[in-house]
Amino acid sequence: QYPLHRYVSGFTSSLRASSAETFLPSSVDPANSLRRPHQKPAILRKISAAQQLSASEVITHLGQTVVLASGTLSVLLHCEAVGNPKPTISWAKNGEEVKYNDRILLQPDDSLQILAPVEADVGFYACNASNALGSDSVSIAVTLAGKPLIKASRATVINTELPAVTFDIGSTVKTVQGVNVTINCQVAGVPEAEVTWFKNKVKLSSAHHLQDGLLLIANVSQSDQGLYSCKAANLHGEVTESSQLLVLDPPQPLPYLEELTPVLSSAGTSAHSVLASPSGTKMTISPGRSALIGCAVDGHPTPNITWLYSGDPLRLQHRLLAAGRILQILNVTDALQGEFSCVAQNEAGSLTQKASLAVQEYWWSVDKLMACSASCGHKGVQLPQLRCLLDGTEVNISHCKEKPKPALQPIACNRKDCPSRWMVTSWSPCTQSCGGGIQMRRVTCQCLTAKGSSVPMSNEACAQVSKRPVDTQNCNRQPCVEWVSSSWGQCNGPCIGPRLAVQHRQIFCQTRDGTSVSSDQCSALPRPLSTQNCWTDMCSVHWRVSLWTVCTATCGNYGFQSRRVDCVHIHTNKPVMDHHCSWRPRPANWQRCNITPCENGTLLKEGEAMWGRWRKDGRAISQKCSIGLC
Repeated sequence: QYPLHRYVSGFTSSLRASSAETFLPSSVDPANSLRRPHQKPAILRKISAAQQLSASEVITHLGQTVVLASGTLSVLLHCEAVGNPKPTISWAKNGEEVKYNDRILLQPDDSLQILAPVEADVGFYACNASNALGSDSVSIAVTLAGKPLIKASRATVINTELPAVTFDIGSTVKTVQGVNVTINCQVAGVPEAEVTWFKNKVKLSSAHHLQDGLLLIANVSQSDQGLYSCKAANLHGEVTESSQLLVLDPPQPLPYLEELTPVLSSAGTSAHSVLASPSGTKMTISPGRSALIGCAVDGHPTPNITWLYSGDPLRLQHRLLAAGRILQILNVTDALQGEFSCVAQNEAGSLTQKASLAVQEYWWSVDKLMACSASCGHKGVQLPQLRCLLDGTEVNISHCKEKPKPALQPIACNRKDCPSRWMVTSWSPCTQSCGGGIQMRRVTCQCLTAKGSSVPMSNEACAQVSKRPVDTQNCNRQPCVEWVSSSWGQCNGPCIGPRLAVQHRQIFCQTRDGTSVSSDQCSALPRPLSTQNCWTDMCSVHWRVSLWTVCTATCGNYGFQSRRVDCVHIHTNKPVMDHHCSWRPRPANWQRCNITPCENGTLLKEGEAMWGRWRKDGRAISQKCSIGLC
């Protein structure tokens, strides 16, 4: 237990004077308050030790921390305020109005007296002074020696206009971006408590603006949103209070609305769409069609959208799509001309966007003629120009695509004799395919009449209008080229069959005078062959095989027999190199034989011994064959 004279000032409302003086705002003068102009209330802060009238009674002013002892029978909290008109005094505990009873009394001088204080009386008591010009509030903490006490609020604070906002811990705060937010964590406790701040249960570093139980969050943004907690701890325990900070975004217009495209596609070709805008958007539509008006907005939290027509709630037949972001009006009539508006609202503010609907008819017009198709002769015609009009103004023809087009009748124009002009026939074929030739055509002077006939005229009549075209020209001046081949080489290439080999020759491109040129210049001509098959006696060869030898065993798995395989000339029967016979498969030179079970072990052993010798001899033969000696 702490004696009554050991009171601790745990939170002094930013006052740091230690004398027992009374601090008044500079604009307050108690002696002349009746003669001074009207002023807001101001509560007097007195920093002094609590007065002890007896062993059980405590009297104190605001700005102190009162620690209750076991023998305390009464606590009297003084609150003095000045202002003109005279302020009205009220008391609150932990943010809620004090409920007076036979133990908690409001004295005639507006002091608050607590008789026989108990643990339930522990808390922060605020004196509120108010008049018509404003209000002032100061708190005092009443606590027990031991676990700390935090002044907490359960209020919800919404700020959309002020540049800065301050609130007690425990409140829920919703504010727009860019505001300076200060969270007040007023702590009382004996011994004095240490304060620690957390955001989303993570301790805040000293880099944050932390001072005397205050946390400053400057220029808040969406990243600052979260749960902020203040923990007060001393030797006897700890206590934590938290505040939820929600950062709001007022509704803002968007340049597009994603949901509008699929809705427009499903509505069919008769639907027209437009986005409402803060300055207003105009849409012209034909009667009987469907109109889609989009309200493209963004904000946090998501704004609620209300649609109005001429400033009043909608009473016409309509549908709301895409969570109210799209207004669909079916079967538009002349009676629906006017201004539609969507009002987007959230806790941060509101935004109104507008769209004007004009109902007008599109129609085809044929009041103009296109240019004549000819300047003279008998074929000149003019077609009426088809235009789509809206209120007398030409618009894109797509607006009239559902209207029936009027019949267009061509009108004859410029039907008169043409001036004399040169007429030419097509060029004749060139006299040479290469090396230079001549082409010719016929050139005459004629006049095309309005009846469509062509009348010959003198060359002088056309020469006055233009220069006479040429009637001859050179052609195919490229040099004449041809493929030339050398004689066939010897027939000594690789054998590809019996008596059959390959021979080669060179092919090149040259002019007729014998000058060699690039093969590209002969690419248009068929190219002669550079290889061909030929007959040669060198390829009159075949594989010759001898008879199989006697099998090396009469039974068992090791019997084998062999034979000689040679490539020989058909006529001389003399061996030649094996590659001359490679055009035919080479016959096998050994095979297994007598593969039947033996009746006694002796024959089996003999066969195994002979098989071993044959494998040894066979490897030697294979090595000789690999170099052409077998």
